[in-house]
This record gives sequence, C-alpha cells and structure tokens, in this order.
Amino acid sequence: MDQERPLRERLIDVGAELVASGGTGALGLREIARRAGVSHGAPRRYFPTHHSLLSAIARRGFADLAGRVAALEAAAAQSPPRERVRAIGCAYVGYALENPGMFALMFRHDLLDSAGRAPSDEPRLRESTLPLFALLVALVGRCGAAEPSVTAAALWANLHGVAQLWRWGSLPLVLGEDPAVGVERLVDAAVDAHLGGVPA
Repeated sequence: MDQERPLRERLIDVGAELVASGGTGALGLREIARRAGVSHGAPRRYFPTHHSLLSAIARRGFADLAGRVAALEAAAAQSPPRERVRAIGCAYVGYALENPGMFALMFRHDLLDSAGRAPSDEPRLRESTLPLFALLVALVGRCGAAEPSVTAAALWANLHGVAQLWRWGSLPLVLGEDPAVGVERLVDAAVDAHLGGVPA
C-alpha cells in the first residue's frame, strides 16, 4: 500500500481491493483500517459512518466503469450509434462479470439513495449513474427510437439482468452452456430486442 497517498484515498483503495477479493461482506471498518496500516478509529476522520465509506468505494466503481466507457467512446466516436450502444452494453456486462463484488456494491439501494451521507461537494451516489444513462439515451435517440429514455431504461434493465443472471449461473444453465451462446450474443439480442426495426 502506497503510504504517500492521502489516507482517504488509501482507505478507498483498500476497500476496493477487499470487495474484489471477498465481496461486500469483507468490508469491515476495522479490517480496512488494519490493511491501510492505521488505527481502527482513523477512518472516521474521513468517513463518519461505515455507510459513507462504502459509498466512496462504490463511487470508485462507477468511476472505473465510466473510464471504460469513455475509452470506448473515444475510439469509436465515428462509429454508427447502434454499434456504440452494443459496445457500451458489452462493457457494462463485462465489468459486472469481472468485478462482481464491486458491481453488487454499486447497485445497493441503501447506498444509491444516500441523501445527506456524501460530502457536500459530491453528488448522491445514485446520481453517478446519470452520465452513462444520458449517453445511452442520446445514442438510442440517434438510432431512431420514438421514446429514447424509455427504450434506454428498458435496455439498461435488460443488460443488468443479463449480467446478474449470467453471474448467478442461471443463463448458462438454461442455455445448456453452449459455448457459442456467450455474453456478447446475449448483448446483441438485447440490443436487437430494443432497437430492432429502427435504423442504425
């Protein structure tokens, strides 16, 4: 652990490492403090509650996901909007499968609805989803959908379900674990289901 990093960031780093290795159940304040090399009371200087520390760790997850999408968008700015929607869908589901602990933490309702728990200069955690959703709405609109917000919301719900059900093993089970039917095929099907019949 880099002792030169500010303690607040080190605590978030440790929390992100713990959630990656042990899931949300590993995120105890004492264990985070121990691994950061500080007293068990030290995190309270930056995070008055366990909840506020978990929110900061989840915000790191949203930043990582946003970084992936930004890199995709920079590389595919001239691609048709439908291809960009598909790429975002694959990135979203891929992130969920690669980072199941963080993904589960990011979408915990009690953290997302954290009014008054974030520092005054930070948005509520729920609002961390808005830029990605706004991008999806814009791209869906460019595909010609009559109600871009509704279509984008339905597609997001579909992609989230693909991620959860694949991670839980339900989709591989019902699909017979056919190696030809992978996550990308399911993302394609979800995009076609919601954008089918509209121009690319």
